[in-house]
Amino acid sequence: MFVDRAKITIRSGKGGNGSVSFRREPFVPQGGPDGGDGGKGGDIVIRADEGLRTLMDFRYKRKYEAENGEDGKKKKCFGKKGADLVIRVPAGTVVIDDASGKVMKDLVHHGDSFVAAKGGKGGKGNVNFKNSVRQAPNFAEAGGLAQERQITLILKLIADVGLVGFPNVGKSTLLSVSTSADPKIANYHFTTITPNLGVVSMYDQSFIMADIPGLIEGAHTGAGLGLDFLKHIERTRMLIHVVDVSGSEGRDPKEDFDKINHELASYGKKLMNKPQIVAANKMDMATQEQYEAFKAYVEEKGYQVFPLSAPINEGVRPLMNAALQELQRLSKLPQEEDSYEYFDFEAEGEEADYREIYIDRDGPVFVLTGKQLLKIFNSTNFNDMGSIRYLYKYIENKGAVDKLKDMGLQDGDTIRIIDYEFEYYDEAAATSEEEEDGNRRQ
Repeated sequence: MFVDRAKITIRSGKGGNGSVSFRREPFVPQGGPDGGDGGKGGDIVIRADEGLRTLMDFRYKRKYEAENGEDGKKKKCFGKKGADLVIRVPAGTVVIDDASGKVMKDLVHHGDSFVAAKGGKGGKGNVNFKNSVRQAPNFAEAGGLAQERQITLILKLIADVGLVGFPNVGKSTLLSVSTSADPKIANYHFTTITPNLGVVSMYDQSFIMADIPGLIEGAHTGAGLGLDFLKHIERTRMLIHVVDVSGSEGRDPKEDFDKINHELASYGKKLMNKPQIVAANKMDMATQEQYEAFKAYVEEKGYQVFPLSAPINEGVRPLMNAALQELQRLSKLPQEEDSYEYFDFEAEGEEADYREIYIDRDGPVFVLTGKQLLKIFNSTNFNDMGSIRYLYKYIENKGAVDKLKDMGLQDGDTIRIIDYEFEYYDEAAATSEEEEDGNRRQ
């Protein structure tokens, strides 16, 4: 089965927590803190592999998680870094972030890769929080949070030449006689329901040719799975437009030619800008008048026409020669890159608002949220005043206390962080009241 689209969930590894530890060894008085840092969480890496042809594996496994970092240890020992998880996809895969709808990466060539989800940073051990005032910090930093994303993988076949045309015009037959490919061939519509690839070898040179399933009128709107088929043409350097010149299906070859080109133009993506040569197939069933009329019509539009009868391998070699010559010409020109709206990892990633503290109201309660705030809160030892003071200083230094006061925070009000609620004590207000009481007594 050919699978060219998949939705998966990826999750990087969480950073390991820093360690709270103190040296307790004989003959080492006042050993001090020695808690080591936690290890970094593993990244999710997506890499293109030319050995893969479809996204079939992602039909059976939808969630991918990297390894978490190990917690820090005593004696200043670092925790082990979490192993990265490398997800292999076929070359030609476009990775899209579902939340924003933007392209994270277009993996065109073998070996192309990128980090789709960064692992959380390891938390600092308590040895990092020692200073001249805080000699024995009884707290450490929690590991950084993991990143989780839903992404869509879309495979667009990479081929030099794409065969396009209506169903049953002989594209699969042409592929079979000009390459070693063995596509399914039968005398009914939509014999080919998935793209097929083959390698054309000529004069010690070769190129890849793709048999795109037959298009129908309205394909650019999705009719007949047209959008699924058309996207595979985007990667090709040029097109061979196969037309049943005999009209054996009861259609007019000229109309067939115009309708397919209309679908290519309507789909956009610069498909009509690709060089195109026309294969007038089924010549063994057509009259000379039919061929001449079709040839004159197409050449007037500026296209080369090659007569052939694919089943008996007649006229195939001149057609392949023309394709090879065109590819040689195109190889000397700069190749246009696909234009996408790319995902901005800095502006839209986890780091964008990592240190921001957000304030909201839940009735009379002031609610504080933020990624870094959550990390420090999870690191807080509420049995240690130094640890609590470190949390408060972080909130104060980020300007959150001033913002709370501007929103009406007063002594005795409740502040909530996650599911924990605290009563705010305004030390300055309390000091002012004590001074007023002292003045009244005097």
